[in-house]
Amino acid sequence: MPHLPVVSGDEVVKALRKIGYVWDHTEGSHMILYHTSRIRLTVPRHKEVSRGLLRAIIRDASLTPDQFTKLLKD
Repeated sequence: MPHLPVVSGDEVVKALRKIGYVWDHTEGSHMILYHTSRIRLTVPRHKEVSRGLLRAIIRDASLTPDQFTKLLKD
């Protein structure tokens, strides 16, 4: 299983926007994203997203960890 980088919530949103997710609104410290052909995602606006939560967000976005890591680098 590939090693996931330590990223902030803003970095997660920036990567997900590259595959078509759009910021919808913010509820407290959580950013809500939507995509027309995928489910809504909730990303915490924290300095560091825990690895378990990051893995769940990546899975819900129908990505592999490698694909997500590549989106971060692009």
